[in-house]
Amino acid sequence: MGKVLTEYRAGDRLRDAIDDNNLLLLVISRFSIPFGFGDSTIGEVCEENGIDCATFLSVANLVCSKKAQTYDVSPRALIDYLKKAHTYFLDFNLPLIRRKLIDAVNNSSIDDVAFLIIKYFDDYVIEVRRHMEYENDTLFGYISRLASGEAVTDYSIEEYSATHTDMGDKLNELKDIIIRHYRQKGNDTLNSVLYDIINCQADLVTHCMVENRLLVPAVRRLEQSIADKSSIVPKKVEKSEDAAKSPDSLSEREKEVIVCVAKGKSNKEIADELCLSINTVTTHRRNIASKLQIHSQSGLAIFAIIHHLIDIKEIKLQ
Repeated sequence: MGKVLTEYRAGDRLRDAIDDNNLLLLVISRFSIPFGFGDSTIGEVCEENGIDCATFLSVANLVCSKKAQTYDVSPRALIDYLKKAHTYFLDFNLPLIRRKLIDAVNNSSIDDVAFLIIKYFDDYVIEVRRHMEYENDTLFGYISRLASGEAVTDYSIEEYSATHTDMGDKLNELKDIIIRHYRQKGNDTLNSVLYDIINCQADLVTHCMVENRLLVPAVRRLEQSIADKSSIVPKKVEKSEDAAKSPDSLSEREKEVIVCVAKGKSNKEIADELCLSINTVTTHRRNIASKLQIHSQSGLAIFAIIHHLIDIKEIKLQ
């Protein structure tokens, strides 16, 4: 067994770093580093593949929870890394989890619950795709313009940072609902997909850390550099207080609306049951979606079950 590395440095052999923590396999993949690097150092591998070494070290040390010095990262190099990670999640990892999840729940006779689980996962993937496509198009496009020296006034990194989430909470909720409510014995496929969900959730959290701790500060510095040259003040955005995604952020009336939605009731039926106008119900649903970032009936049903707002037996899906 090799020595434990407290920090990865340019002079360390890359294979020693991988032996120290195999999470680096994801990092080298997202930097498009091919295998076959032999005993080359991290610095040599980065130079051979045209990768900014400071950026690689920053990501590698952060992902592997090392106490490392602060490096001057390259926004362009981080964009390339993050885009590759988005492709991995959207085109490989999440579709693989879905296939395994379908195989796992189809082995059960609990048809309604199986449908609810798959529907929730599909809604979740739509949210992740929307989130990552926004970053690919809007955020990364903005950063590329800045890196080219353009003074951009219609957007800022604070606008992104104020609403940025790691997208892992909903996967954790799905894992909880399966473990706590989906009664099934002897299904190795289900155990395997739960393991994949847990790893994917952890990967998404780390991915968000790279964006928050490395990309956002690097873009702030870039914005300030452009502003110093052009006398433009970067746009600032106040963070919303409604970012919390738990029952504590909901009013009692909003919880009642969630329960009704989870039961499959229409807006008119909800209005009649709670003695509200349809417009008021619509407003409550809009506020709920804003607070929880959950828009579908199946998603709200999962949320209601997890947070003990409703029993799973009360839910009927069409």
